[in-house]
Formats: sequence, structure tokens, C-alpha cells
Amino acid sequence: MAEGIDPLELMPVSRMARPLRALLRGWAGVVLGFLYLPIAFMVLFSFGESRTPGLPFRGPTLHWYQEMLSNGVLMEAVWTSIQLAAVATTLSTLIGTMAAFPLVRSGFRSAGAARIVFTLPIMLPGALIGIALLIFFRRALGVDLSFWTVVMGHIVFTMPFVVLIVSARLQGFDRNLEWAAADLGASPARAMRHVVLPLIAPAIVAGALISVTLSIDEFVITFFTVGPQSTLPTYIYTQIKFGVTPEVNAVATVLLLGTVLLLGLAWAAAGQARRLSRIFGRRRARERIG
Repeated sequence: MAEGIDPLELMPVSRMARPLRALLRGWAGVVLGFLYLPIAFMVLFSFGESRTPGLPFRGPTLHWYQEMLSNGVLMEAVWTSIQLAAVATTLSTLIGTMAAFPLVRSGFRSAGAARIVFTLPIMLPGALIGIALLIFFRRALGVDLSFWTVVMGHIVFTMPFVVLIVSARLQGFDRNLEWAAADLGASPARAMRHVVLPLIAPAIVAGALISVTLSIDEFVITFFTVGPQSTLPTYIYTQIKFGVTPEVNAVATVLLLGTVLLLGLAWAAAGQARRLSRIFGRRRARERIG
């Protein structure tokens, strides 16, 4: 058989193969439309002239984005969400990264069970976590709901993602690099700072970016733990109760763009981690051969 030829290309093709392929492509288009058409209309109506979103579309205009920027209550909610995401992400990243090391490297028998416990909040409904935190803060601790109760709620929800991402990177980490650093006289702390952390940094960054995205978008847990202040999701919720306006569409569009940007950065960081792993893996293989 000639090189470069896929064996599947030599198989006889049924007469139904081409129509079936077209049908599957059409079905994929229907599914994509079902998923993304509502989002596309939301973005479209944010540029419409009419105060009541609908068809036929009249525009385009940036009037509602100007209204959004001049809305003091909205800007305060945005600033609160940014502060909340920054604090929650910083704490989630620190705690999650420190938790990933013993889960991967301790070697104790219950490491698998401990990993499930750490990641359980991902599988629990947000309403369940929110109600549990509300009861814990108000009944058990007797504290008023505030900015910091929301921070704690977001940490509960976002930290498991950091644990999962950093743990996955540590499981594929070549510990021979640490041992080589130790042979060269590096202390454990120095090896951690100059060898381990630089190599797992893309995974840590990816976990942090996903935490930021989840924190900014989180509504259910925030709804149960927030105090007198408003975050961006809770502001959008209160506005929708009085009717969807193009201003709300503009806010949601900006939130969508920010989310896509952060997820793109997280994906790029994860790709960088994989590239570094392949590079060091090839170097290690060459050293062994040599």
C-alpha cells in the first residue's frame, strides 16, 4: 500500500454515505443554532435603536452602551464584581494550588477519596451550596451577609477547578527534574521556586482565569450570600424582573466578551503547559539516549 494513503479511503462507500453525511452536518448546524442563536440575538439587540428589543431590527447604534456607562448603579455593580472576582480568585488559586500538592504527592491511600471530596462542590447544585452557606453564616456563625460572605461562597465553588487543573499538571510532572536540581545542590525550597513552579505556572494561570470567569458569572451562590451591595449578575436579574431592555443586553454582551476573552487566555495557558511538558520530555529522552 502506498504511503500517505488512509486505508479508510480505499473502503467501498455506500450510496447512503453522502446523504447521511449531509444529514449529520445539517443536524450539527441545528444544534449549534439552538445553542448560540439566543446569544446572537442578544448581541444584535444591544445595538438596536428601539427600547423594546424585537424584530424588525432598527439600528445600529451605541446609545445603549453609552447609557450603560453613565449608569452609576450599574458601574458600582461592575466594580463590586471585579473586586469580588479578584479576591476570590487570588484565594482560590493559593488554596487550590497548595491543596493539589498533597493530593498528588503524599502517597496516602485515601488520596482518591480526598480528591473527590475536594471536587464535590462542582457536582453539587449551586442552590444547595447557596442555601447551606446562608444557614452557616446566619444561623451557625451569626454574621451579617456582606462582601466577604460572597467571597467565601465563590471560593467554595471555584477552588475545586484550580485543584483539578493543577493536580492534572502535577501528575504529569517529571520529578527527575527536581531530583536533578537536588543533585546540583538546590534545597527543596529553591527547587520548588526555580523548577517546579515555573513549569506548573501555566496550569496555575489557567485555573486562576477559569476562577475569574466563574466568579464574575456566578449568580445562584451570590444571590444567597450577598449583602446590601449588588454584583453584575444580581443587577441584571433585578433589571430583567422589570423587562429586558437594550441596556441589559449591552451589559450581558460586555460580560460575554469578557468571559470569552478569559476562557481564551485559560485555553492558551493550558496549551503552553502542554508544550512545555513536551519540550522537557524530549530533552529528558535525549539525555537518556545520550
